[in-house]
Amino acid sequence: MDATIRPATAQDFTRSEERQVVLASTLGTVFEWYDFFIYGSLAVFMSSVLFPPDNPTAALLASLGALAAGFVIRPIGAILFGRIGDMVGRKYTFLITIVMMGGSTALIGFLPSYASVGHAAWISLLILRLVQGLAVGGEYGGAVIYVAEHSRPDRRGLLTGWIQITSSIGLALSIVVILCTQALMSESAFKAWGWRIPFIVSIAMLAFSIYVRAKLHESPVFARMKAERRLSKSPIADTFGRWSSLRLILIALFGVTAGMGASYFTGQFYVMIFMQQVVKIDLQTSYLLMAVGLLIGAPSFIFFGWLSDRLGRKWLMMAGLLLAALCYRPMFAMLMEAGNPQLVAATSGAPVTVHADSRSDACSFGLAASLLNTHRDHAKPCVQAKKLLIASGINFSYGPPLAGEAVAISVQGKTVAGFDPAGYRKALAEAGYPAAADPARVSSTLIVLLLVAMTVIAAMVYGPVASFLVEVFPANIRYTALSFPYHIGAGIFGGFLPFFATYLSLAVGDVFAGLWYPVVITSVTLIIGTLVLPNRPQLDREG
Repeated sequence: MDATIRPATAQDFTRSEERQVVLASTLGTVFEWYDFFIYGSLAVFMSSVLFPPDNPTAALLASLGALAAGFVIRPIGAILFGRIGDMVGRKYTFLITIVMMGGSTALIGFLPSYASVGHAAWISLLILRLVQGLAVGGEYGGAVIYVAEHSRPDRRGLLTGWIQITSSIGLALSIVVILCTQALMSESAFKAWGWRIPFIVSIAMLAFSIYVRAKLHESPVFARMKAERRLSKSPIADTFGRWSSLRLILIALFGVTAGMGASYFTGQFYVMIFMQQVVKIDLQTSYLLMAVGLLIGAPSFIFFGWLSDRLGRKWLMMAGLLLAALCYRPMFAMLMEAGNPQLVAATSGAPVTVHADSRSDACSFGLAASLLNTHRDHAKPCVQAKKLLIASGINFSYGPPLAGEAVAISVQGKTVAGFDPAGYRKALAEAGYPAAADPARVSSTLIVLLLVAMTVIAAMVYGPVASFLVEVFPANIRYTALSFPYHIGAGIFGGFLPFFATYLSLAVGDVFAGLWYPVVITSVTLIIGTLVLPNRPQLDREG
């Protein structure tokens, strides 16, 4: 495994110059992550604006599918921009990515609604999400490599830690902008047109980010390789066509980045959807709690990057994966108790039974139906009943079907036959199930502590991983080789987490069932990483 930067080269840069490089790279990346997360922060609301409004749960799943589409395309962006970054230069490449990201995000703010243009609304959204995903695929690798190639080996974890913090700060910034926008107008105005403002604001952020990045010089490692004519002529072939390089990619992917993606997006992103959709905390409160938790916990990304310079990268990352596998499920249960104790009490004291054959086609809910509102599964009464319950944060078990009925539910001795939303809600309310969390009973302090703890767990993996990946791959293919496993881990294993977690909850009838997804992935990655990852990649050989 490889190192990049010889100590003599790194010594040429003063602390002041290091800070300038980190500041410029970090500011631009914060805004780029803001652009990407702003859609996710508004996914719950936008699902009723840009998708068919007749089925809220299906619309939410479809909006999460559009979110996932942006992640799916990220590995392709990693290869495309990785090749450019390894052949043309680091600075030039991540100038392109920020223009693509800012432009596509601003255009989302101008999209017409489903009521105006029908399916063209969500198709346009999907196209813009794909452009965003391509841009992020090239952004992350360029930023961390640029910083790392300006830093000494004994400060690489610390300095790249500032890049790692940008995703959480970008998410928090997107939440703050949303809250400020909501505070400036009525709820009806925000729903009608105000939700577009956070997207359009990115135009100003784009201009500032371009200004900052345009002042940067090329990476010294890349400039030296170019002067010595040691650049790769075919970075993609050199990365994927040689076993020595491909082996490193597989080790990085299955030994750390897959678990990194699952742990990060559970504790930083899915938890917000969980608070809104399952715990039923109102949007403004959930945004505020999430922003506070992120801002308090964010310095831990820098701390664990710094600590990895002293203790090594591997065991910090493995400890984070272990804690994620063990702690996320009980943490989410505590979050439910802290946010909606009335719902927890009703779930325990008045369990709901769905009378249907869970194995029959009449009650099946395929993956395709999760992505397409027009899928025939949405018309099934049993599927509609299950979605109504899960959308209300209510667990259920299956009971014997009732004769002549496709589905029925029973709660506290009362049975409602067929799919009858009004009848369901009345029976559930009489059994003590709340329509929303009682603001007076929300334990904000405990929720913030849980969110901070989740951020710290995610930071144990995410904080050191940038410097680890930089040190693994040779400099002449680093942009391509580093970006690909990172974005498979973050974009596929992490990006699909909200979608699969929601689907699993619907399929099983348990609002916590979706957490098996990150638990399994982090556990498997922990085992593989423990066996195959080096603690300190070699630092004495330049690609």
